[in-house]
Amino acid sequence: MSKRNKIIYWIATIWLSAGMLATGIQQLLKVKLEGVLSPPGEYGITHLGYPVYFLTIIGVWKILGVIALLIPKFPLLKEWAYAGFFFLLTGAIFSHIAVGDPAGENFPAVLLLALTVISWYLRPPGRKTSVNQ
Repeated sequence: MSKRNKIIYWIATIWLSAGMLATGIQQLLKVKLEGVLSPPGEYGITHLGYPVYFLTIIGVWKILGVIALLIPKFPLLKEWAYAGFFFLLTGAIFSHIAVGDPAGENFPAVLLLALTVISWYLRPPGRKTSVNQ
């Protein structure tokens, strides 16, 4: 793996992890900003037609996924985390489209989806399952 690809991998992975951790904690704690529920919070989830308890499920999954990506070894667990992030983010994108939200509403999910794909594609050999090497 080239030095350039390692740098891109770690930048994408850290940025992805920061985004997922921040929104995961926010969803888990149902944080309010300036008296208004923030976008990944209760208003956002009900606007998309999902029950509020999904926030707890998604928040826990995001935090566990970040842990799986950042800890050494466990390549199969990392594959599951990448797959989970991929399904979560594509689901968010299509949910926004389904309710008729403007394209700008999808920017955070599209950005995190791109970071997921970049991180997955450029992951070092030690972070891949033996089938992928």
